[in-house]
Amino acid sequence: MSKANDALDKLRDLPANELRVALARIRDELFRLQLGKHTNQVTSTAAMTDKRRELSRILTILRARDLDLEKQGARSPSRSRVAKEG
Repeated sequence: MSKANDALDKLRDLPANELRVALARIRDELFRLQLGKHTNQVTSTAAMTDKRRELSRILTILRARDLDLEKQGARSPSRSRVAKEG
């Protein structure tokens, strides 16, 4: 399994309140990275890309749970499989 899939599985195992705490923490880290970029203190912008992707993953998981498409610790069905079945 890839590193990204492992990280995604760990995020899916977290309850919603912990995901919201992680979301706030990542937004803060991303803000600090952006501030550092504008003040020429960041040498590599790859960390910004990683934080944005992690932020998107958390928002996607929270949205899927709000729509009851996903439960804690469970994967949501893929769109292609749902389209074939439905």
